[in-house]
Amino acid sequence: MARLFGTDGVRGVANVELTPELAFKLGYAAAKYFGREVSCPKIIIGRDTRRSGQMLESALAAGICSAGGNAHLLGVMPTPAISFLTSEVKANAGVVISASHNPFEDNGIKFFSQTGHKLPDAVEDEIAAIVAAPIDYTQAVSGSSVGQIIHEKDLSALYIKHILSTAYAKLNGLKIVMDCSNGANSEIAPVILRSLGAEVVAIFNEPNGININNGCGSTHLEALQKKVVEVGAHVGIANDGDADRCLVVDENGEAMDGDQIMLICALELMKRNKLHDNMLVTTVMSNVGLHQAMKAHGGKTVKTAVGDRYVLEEMLKHNYSIGGEQSGHIIFSEFAKTGDGILTAVQLLCAMVRNNKPLSEMGAVMTKFPQILLNVRVKNKNGWEEKAAIQEVIKKYQEELGENGQILVRASGTEPLIRIMAEGPKQERLEQIANAIADVVTKELA
Repeated sequence: MARLFGTDGVRGVANVELTPELAFKLGYAAAKYFGREVSCPKIIIGRDTRRSGQMLESALAAGICSAGGNAHLLGVMPTPAISFLTSEVKANAGVVISASHNPFEDNGIKFFSQTGHKLPDAVEDEIAAIVAAPIDYTQAVSGSSVGQIIHEKDLSALYIKHILSTAYAKLNGLKIVMDCSNGANSEIAPVILRSLGAEVVAIFNEPNGININNGCGSTHLEALQKKVVEVGAHVGIANDGDADRCLVVDENGEAMDGDQIMLICALELMKRNKLHDNMLVTTVMSNVGLHQAMKAHGGKTVKTAVGDRYVLEEMLKHNYSIGGEQSGHIIFSEFAKTGDGILTAVQLLCAMVRNNKPLSEMGAVMTKFPQILLNVRVKNKNGWEEKAAIQEVIKKYQEELGENGQILVRASGTEPLIRIMAEGPKQERLEQIANAIADVVTKELA
């Protein structure tokens, strides 16, 4: 049976897969789980700007109250703000209702522990088991033991103050285009940047419930690129719908991904003697050029599996300072326990000011190597790692590329596909290598 929780909470089309009934049960289960050691658990809830958010918020809050917990509603709030505020206001848990960069029809529910960290798989499975069991209302709380719904005000001010405290330079003189993705950062992000002295041109900051991520944000940079050039801005910033990602556009309208942002920020941390063990944590999908640039500047990199939870695990294990993904999901461990889009922007912008260089020049420190991505449809993806012929062809071409490239082959988590990524200095050769591996995969798994 498939797990209820995916890689980032419970997701689905709102009111079809992610129903009010499921939201109610998730709220009930969370209050039961987090209320094991306290009589009335305090659970804070934030949401992005999707129309279905209020419906799911109401159902979730009802479930929490039904199990004797208090539901504190914060309204529209970025995911990283809920992570921060859960520990800041001493809540027993935090919940975010969002489907991140997905279309508005989708929604999701994810939880944070009282420390502000995402829940381990084992805890999610315990909550899922409570969800799966029928609710015994003969044993339910009643009377004064039923929980309350409390509408919180101005908690966003605590989060804004926190982000402002991380800035190590003023942004006076910078002209910034801020793409808010019609999402959770539509009000907060411009306030933060203006408070630091920047001139801000805000775009896609008028959410109406159905326009979140629609042709905007970190997954659609085209409008931001055009606007930066049009208004002569120094930089463009893009968050996604729940504002835990950040991608940027330089003064020429050229897009920069998470690898380039991480490199600029890591090198600045090195200069300030704040990069623990001179180490940057990346995933296996990060570009070879990132690793080479860190090495050239006296730094180091370590790779994890794809997913921010694996990046964070590695960071916590060794007390590393920064880590993240190409997608712009970047974690600064001194200030946050999850990716934070506006925090990342502030750290990058401070590095720009401190170096007094245009973003295009700072990004040029890294040479991006070409990447080829192929999806091979197979009959059965299970056990592909045990096929000797596949392992041999991967090894052969990895040895050919050496330190100037990499090959990553993995099974899709959701489809009968084997994904092949080849990266190296020459595009034409990469195409030959990727096709050669695809031929072997097809032969072995067709």
